[in-house]
Amino acid sequence: MIRFDCHVHIFEQITPIAGARYVPVSPAPLVDWQARLQQHGLQGGVIVQVSFLGEDNTQLLQALKQLDKQRFAGVAVVSLDSNDDALAALSAAGVRGVRWNLIAGATVPDVTDPQVQRFLGRLRDHDMHLEIQLESGRLAAVLPGLLALPVPLVIDHLGLPESDAAHEPWLNALQSERKRDGLYVKLSAPYRGVADPDLHIARLLTLLPPERFFWGSDWPHTRFEDGADYLGLKARLDEQIDDTSAVATLYALSAH
Repeated sequence: MIRFDCHVHIFEQITPIAGARYVPVSPAPLVDWQARLQQHGLQGGVIVQVSFLGEDNTQLLQALKQLDKQRFAGVAVVSLDSNDDALAALSAAGVRGVRWNLIAGATVPDVTDPQVQRFLGRLRDHDMHLEIQLESGRLAAVLPGLLALPVPLVIDHLGLPESDAAHEPWLNALQSERKRDGLYVKLSAPYRGVADPDLHIARLLTLLPPERFFWGSDWPHTRFEDGADYLGLKARLDEQIDDTSAVATLYALSAH
């Protein structure tokens, strides 16, 4: 059963960074998301820093300040040179992970680089995970290195599939890897990959245990505001996935 919405973006004001890839026309207020949670009987969730705000996590932190930390958490965007004090402050505010949004040709950090290694060590020290959004073909090429990271790894939006399930690049790469400990997959936003991901989900369930999966609405569905459904994949996942373990491990959340 799905109890948490683990991928939403909250922004009361639209203040984009220079060069933002996409800027929505309307805000996504916290109260609107809370109404959806109540309407659908969800216990809480995770606010993920939206890309057009860059590394300015102010609005994310303002939202978390109003929420119960046993039921709500955040995922921030920070620079690789973030120090222990900065990460400690984020952790105290309820941030449980850091996101690398690497789509559209963004450079994938070299996980063997000393600076990246130091950064990942700091994440480990603050009990944070790394969340990655990256297209399937590019993800496949770097997956072995990512699976060796010293922190839990969350793959966003089903790994942004781009092929049929049997030939999906990142799933083929995952199948060839023996080390899969610490890997989690967010079952969300099918409109960002293939329209019908049922076969991809079925294959993923043969590669990872069910407690490594959880769901997110991707509200307010940036770039897909007019056609996306808030509940998305939830109905078909309720009988296959129990998110209790994943949300406890990654976000320290529990249902009341």
